[in-house]
Amino acid sequence: MSDRIFGALTGLVALAYIVSATQIQEGFLPDPVGSKLFPILVGSIALLCSIAIVIKPDESPDWPGVGTFLSILCAIVALVGYAYTLKPLGFLIPTAVASGIISFLIQRRFLTAVLTGLGLSVGLFVLFKYALGLGLVAFSKNLIG
Repeated sequence: MSDRIFGALTGLVALAYIVSATQIQEGFLPDPVGSKLFPILVGSIALLCSIAIVIKPDESPDWPGVGTFLSILCAIVALVGYAYTLKPLGFLIPTAVASGIISFLIQRRFLTAVLTGLGLSVGLFVLFKYALGLGLVAFSKNLIG
């Protein structure tokens, strides 16, 4: 029964996500795919997965312990903090911190998490800025004056 409840709730969230994605305004230079297509695809896949969970639930699901839920909560807090600090701090610092925290939650090795955060931050910045041509700012002007 718990899988069906989870699937139904996930389906409702996916539907809300799809509806909110349809409200995205097109920019003055729309690309051929459009800015709505990717979020709608993500929501549609989530909706299909939730339907599959409702139709064929696990007979005896093993729910994770409290520690796993605390790790998920920490990851959510890190990602929300990332979203709020990206503009005022630039790309590199929030990305390094958020990816380092999530890396630590996955495998509790401090040095590995720090190196992962730094590597992902710099690597993604180079990829997004130079290979994909996105207008990312490494550090905010507030930080560097």
